[in-house]
Amino acid sequence: MDDRVRKLAKEDGRYSAEAYRFLLEGLEVAVHLAGKGQLEGPERHITGRDVLRGLEAHGTKLFGPLAPGVWRRWGVRRSIDWGHIVFALVAKGHLSRQESDSLDDFRGGADFDQVFGDYQPSLPTRLGN
Repeated sequence: MDDRVRKLAKEDGRYSAEAYRFLLEGLEVAVHLAGKGQLEGPERHITGRDVLRGLEAHGTKLFGPLAPGVWRRWGVRRSIDWGHIVFALVAKGHLSRQESDSLDDFRGGADFDQVFGDYQPSLPTRLGN
């Protein structure tokens, strides 16, 4: 998939290959957060809002409060950008969609700086053994 993602990112030109890879990883998080991790096929389908929640959770885990800066570096500035990446992957057959899916599902998501501004690191209560 890496070569195909890299090629797609280059053809599209708006977002880096890392954004595409991150989205594909974040989809698994989103599916589990939506309570559909055990389902198969069309039953496993999630909404654009579910995708955004999963990406925020995955971004928090990997990058903490730096996530908005990392995403901007990849070309992702607004929630609709994630929708553009999803639909680019759909157009190339890497993801599937349902009739009810729309790019509008990704509009008006939370402001990234606001979402990650509330980041609270999870630190151990004791250091060492």
